[in-house]
Amino acid sequence: MVNKDRASLQTLRMLSAALKQIEIDQRIEITDEVATREFVRQVKQRQDAATQYRDANRDDLATKEEAEIEIIQRFLPEAMSDEEIAAAVDAAIAESGLPQEMSSMGPLMGKLKPALEGRADMSKVSKYLREKLNS
Repeated sequence: MVNKDRASLQTLRMLSAALKQIEIDQRIEITDEVATREFVRQVKQRQDAATQYRDANRDDLATKEEAEIEIIQRFLPEAMSDEEIAAAVDAAIAESGLPQEMSSMGPLMGKLKPALEGRADMSKVSKYLREKLNS
């Protein structure tokens, strides 16, 4: 408010409202895990919207969505590199003892998602895991 940064202010108010809505709807106290999960959901929602706006040649709206993504990402843990994602997936495969076939995809993603959510793009995790299981 002091800096008169309208975009940040609007985005933070929207995040606050989303967290309050979760608190009311689910009757739970907001924890770091709940907040991180919601922030990841908000980023994904804005990425989808930005893509749709770009497809519709509405670059002004897409730029606004991308600016909101940057603001939200300030509150998420630092993103993992591709090498860190690969190491986490390889470790999960080794620890699980499951066969390296596609039927192991669900259980492995079930282990990886809580550990990596908010720190890694889960589509990249899924893609790398799929490649490992198909090889």
